[in-house]
Amino acid sequence: MMHGRHDDKDDRELLNLFYADGNNEWLGVLLQRYTGMLLGVSMKYLKNGEDARDSVQQIFLKVISELQKYKVTWFKSWLYMIAKNHCLMKLRDKNLHPQEITEKLIPAQKEESEKSPGEKEADLVKLEAAVGALNEEQRECIILFYFRKKSYQQISDLTHFSVMQVKSNIQNGKRNLKIHMERKSDHEQ
Repeated sequence: MMHGRHDDKDDRELLNLFYADGNNEWLGVLLQRYTGMLLGVSMKYLKNGEDARDSVQQIFLKVISELQKYKVTWFKSWLYMIAKNHCLMKLRDKNLHPQEITEKLIPAQKEESEKSPGEKEADLVKLEAAVGALNEEQRECIILFYFRKKSYQQISDLTHFSVMQVKSNIQNGKRNLKIHMERKSDHEQ
């Protein structure tokens, strides 16, 4: 096994070795290096140890497949995005209800179990107002992705944005929603 002998190599060196000879052992060194991060990301989104561990294995397989097709330069940030997107797709596949979507889009200030029904309803009203405050492109992509359960490609087909524009609109929309929701919470206190 190569792991011990190559811990001194940085990510880029290991990727270049993999691209040069196609040996998955190089990926094994990289993935072992970031297993903790992958488990942490999976737990953050999925909130379930078994689901998180299963997701890490699925992410490993996806990484091996994707790296054979694409050349990646910044492995750690690319891997983080692969993990985050994988978890978000798993959550979407579970047909989340609007309240659960709110929880995923905007991290709660306190645990959901501590919130009264009135507070949960107020969160939904705030989320609706925050979505309405987004620019048109971000609003459209957020609604299609989180509420209508469309894939990046389906959103691209519907809106005529490129897939990269769709991803960007969703990412920026999420950030702007969070900012808007935090401002609303600060004003209420």
